[in-house]
Amino acid sequence: MDMPAIPQPTFYIFKCEQSAPPGMPKPSCVTEYSRDLFNHLATSMMQKGLMGPVQPIRTSCLGRCQMGPVMLVEPGHHMYCQLSKEKIDRIVDEHIVGGNPVLEYLIPEQFWGEPINLAQ
Repeated sequence: MDMPAIPQPTFYIFKCEQSAPPGMPKPSCVTEYSRDLFNHLATSMMQKGLMGPVQPIRTSCLGRCQMGPVMLVEPGHHMYCQLSKEKIDRIVDEHIVGGNPVLEYLIPEQFWGEPINLAQ
């Protein structure tokens, strides 16, 4: 069967969509103030014609609850924290379209060190 090659996505954006019931001690990336962030991300990318080469993915907890709402951009292990619609717009324009991570929105290094080498 001859099928044309489908290019890989350029970026995957994993947006934490974890919510915790009221009273839980762990913070939640989805609250009444942040529940529209994933839809805002997807709408922005559709309007800019980025869907396909960029894949937004709803995910559960990314393990950085105290810094939420968060999203992870791959490749590169770029973890963005304390998101807002305005921050997402700038990340899409500067990182996804422009190729330059928005350094001031990245999670502080003490919360996001180098990945563990599992092959050791």
